Amino acid sequence: MTLGQQILQQLINGISLGSVYALIALGYTMVYGIIRLINFAHGEVFMIGAFVGYFIITLFKLPFILALIFAMIFCALLGIFMERLAYKPLRDAPRIAALMTAVGLSIFFQNLMVYLKWIGASPKAFPRVIEITRFEVIENVYLTSDKILTLGVALVLMLALQYVVHKTKMGKAMRAVSQDKDAAQLMGINVDSTISFTFALGSALAAAGGILYAVSYGKIIYNMGTMPGLKAFVSAVLGGIGSIPGAVAGGMLLGITENAVSAAGMSMLRDAVAFAILILILLIKPTGIFGKNTREKV
Repeated sequence: MTLGQQILQQLINGISLGSVYALIALGYTMVYGIIRLINFAHGEVFMIGAFVGYFIITLFKLPFILALIFAMIFCALLGIFMERLAYKPLRDAPRIAALMTAVGLSIFFQNLMVYLKWIGASPKAFPRVIEITRFEVIENVYLTSDKILTLGVALVLMLALQYVVHKTKMGKAMRAVSQDKDAAQLMGINVDSTISFTFALGSALAAAGGILYAVSYGKIIYNMGTMPGLKAFVSAVLGGIGSIPGAVAGGMLLGITENAVSAAGMSMLRDAVAFAILILILLIKPTGIFGKNTREKV
């Protein structure tokens, strides 16, 4: 295999992984754009989505696409529940209170999964929803069926999100609330409903990311959302937190970088590299690639 073929193969692998990071990062960036909150329980929504998909496929023998839809609906409702119960009462509290609540929710969900006897602390093999077939793109460069599934579903969901945000009434409300919550309320927009919808949308995308991740890696476990969740946060910061195109670009860049590090024989450093990128971007361009400098009047 030539160097060019190796680079192209790792690029394909990186984009597939990056699309999962992008789906999770979209939840972070939308919630932050609306209420300036980093929802650190978002990684656990990703994990719960994977488990819901697992049980729907194994217990009810439903096809992958229905498992995906049901998991997204379940996590959308979970997102609304989290927002109404845990975050809404703290909306006017100092930001550190909401941040620590998010961390507390993350730990609560992980421990709840371990406590539930039908889940527990042991990993579970995710059922094979698609036969793994290799397709030769060019000589010695392959695209597998699971990566095609991941890329296809992620692309459809990202396009659907773009349509919702830019073409629907609720999308316009989301953009209005993100720019000025008080002015949006004066214009008759129901801010509470808009915030809940944003949580639901982000949680549904995280659930989809969880199932796609499980399909690619073949197993699920109660703490599987921790590292992908943190890396998705890095992706959101890298692209510019609050920017939807930034979250997608950041996820793709991080996925490609991780695969490049692994291909270079330094797979043990792939997590370290992800957080080194976070430090560098905060030092060099804190607003991220697509972020804009904003000044607050005092």
